[in-house]
Amino acid sequence: MGTVQTGDIETYYVREGEGRPVVFVHGAIVDHTQWQPQVAALSDEFATVSYDVRGHGRTGGSDRSRYDIGLFVADLDALLTTLEIENPVLCGLSMGGCIVQAYAATYPEKVAGTVLADTFSPERTDWRERLQFLLLRATVPLVKLFRYERVEKVMVWLQERMQPGAGGDYDQIKQIREGGPKMETTEFVKLIGALRRFHESGVELSAIPLPRWCSTASTTPASSADSVRCCANGFRMLNSSKSPMPDTLPPSTIPGSSPNSSERSSANAPAKPDQLSRRTQPE
Repeated sequence: MGTVQTGDIETYYVREGEGRPVVFVHGAIVDHTQWQPQVAALSDEFATVSYDVRGHGRTGGSDRSRYDIGLFVADLDALLTTLEIENPVLCGLSMGGCIVQAYAATYPEKVAGTVLADTFSPERTDWRERLQFLLLRATVPLVKLFRYERVEKVMVWLQERMQPGAGGDYDQIKQIREGGPKMETTEFVKLIGALRRFHESGVELSAIPLPRWCSTASTTPASSADSVRCCANGFRMLNSSKSPMPDTLPPSTIPGSSPNSSERSSANAPAKPDQLSRRTQPE
């Protein structure tokens, strides 16, 4: 564990194991410990790196007035460059999935594979996604008045009424947060802005070369390990599970941070429903 300079901040990271590199990018308003079960499952055969995204955990915030996914991508690239990590498999959940998509589209030659869980693409084609992002935007003034913890509880309650199960395992999320520093309200507001503007990022998912694309709606240690092995070995794996929530690892409960799960993650994959969950030889 330690910190490295990434732009104008010091990014906190934890490095475990030896072997081919796997980098984990967490969801919003939590930290790198969200991936602990997966790190434990993989560190015997891979070199794992998990880190706290700008504004989160032990990395903390910065003086910038505005964040965007491109900035998070630049931070990730600086981290990988400084640690001399080459051709990793990148695993992202919720907000982390947005960062992984953008990184892989920007630097396709630097990525061995991607594993995306319970995330969303830059495109908004579903009315539920549009509604969730409108609600997300509406939380900003409320958070400034009441702090995000209170507002989040209300939003989770609303989400559960709109889509049962969409709130995830909120008790587990709270446990993850108890182990690290709390996010400042100003950082929350900048983070919400970055997620809300993801559709303006210009990310072209077609720039990510198959078969480096793995999508899964489950982030249990066993499922994640299978996805990582699949990508590391040059296979494509898509998971058609309709379950919006992972079995063990909860997504961020920010409204709009994980709509439609893997259905959006695999939007550009040329696979039909009956082809999903199959492993195919490298193309």
